[in-house]
Amino acid sequence: MYTSEEILEKINQGLAGLNLEGRPFGLYQPIRYVLSMGGKRLRPVLMLMAYNMYRDEVDSVLPVALGLEVYHNYTLLHDDVMDRAEVRRGKPCVHVVWDENTAILSGDTMLVLAYRLIAESPSRHLKEVMDLFTGTALEIGEGQQYDIDFEERMDVTGDEYIEMIRLKTSVLLACALKIGAMLAGASASDSDALYRFGEKIGLAFQLQDDMLDVYGDFNTFGKKIGGDILCNKKTYMLIQAMACSCGKSHDELLRWINASDFDADEKVRAVTAIYDEVGVKGMCQNLINEYFHEARVILENEVRLPLEKKQLLWEYALSLLGRVS
Repeated sequence: MYTSEEILEKINQGLAGLNLEGRPFGLYQPIRYVLSMGGKRLRPVLMLMAYNMYRDEVDSVLPVALGLEVYHNYTLLHDDVMDRAEVRRGKPCVHVVWDENTAILSGDTMLVLAYRLIAESPSRHLKEVMDLFTGTALEIGEGQQYDIDFEERMDVTGDEYIEMIRLKTSVLLACALKIGAMLAGASASDSDALYRFGEKIGLAFQLQDDMLDVYGDFNTFGKKIGGDILCNKKTYMLIQAMACSCGKSHDELLRWINASDFDADEKVRAVTAIYDEVGVKGMCQNLINEYFHEARVILENEVRLPLEKKQLLWEYALSLLGRVS
């Protein structure tokens, strides 16, 4: 079996080999730029690791994995425009280097390219793969709209937030794992179990990403720390802080949320201090641990493969959350 590092190398080589020399130059240059920025390549790695648990070779389904990565990066281009983000993976976002119209149009082109790559699935699995991917793409759009809707609400609950990140983030990881299993000829029960495993890992991963936005380090996180705080993004941490703070702390949090003129660094420091006072970092970590445990139970008990066949996938999941055991 291939290690995650070996699979990542195959993916990076595959992305570098994509034919993106089309015209007009201004349409394809941003696509080359964003795909060259690196990243963990979680979705294609997960897809090929799931496939590799059942079949020894992976090259025949590499285009499908590349399609998932191109699709994911398409969503990032549009997300960055909507969030007015300036930095992605330590580099200026596409709409900063070019402009918003270019980012939107190049993103749309990436969506088409993604479908073309995923359509290279073997014919016997093509319909089920396209049905799953298309349904997932629709769910991601729904999650993004919930995220936008939450910007105008002050009564978002923790459960609503979890459902939003399940749609916006988790389902694509789950989809990647299930596609890999389906293409490899895994049983329906194994494919479904790997999907649910991906959902749990995805929830844990997104919650950790939210936590790192507040408590991470720019050099390793690759994005400006405190970005969610500055735009009042309804993360699990903000929702819990709103629910659990009281008195002066609650009033102070509302003041920063409603402020239209503020010093960015001061706001990040002040809101983080309220998070510390309420203990939302611990709440978030506990929920991450819960989802992580649920994922482990699914992989160990419901995926009907020998332990050694599942070990590399489990170790990769551990690495995503910075764990060693």
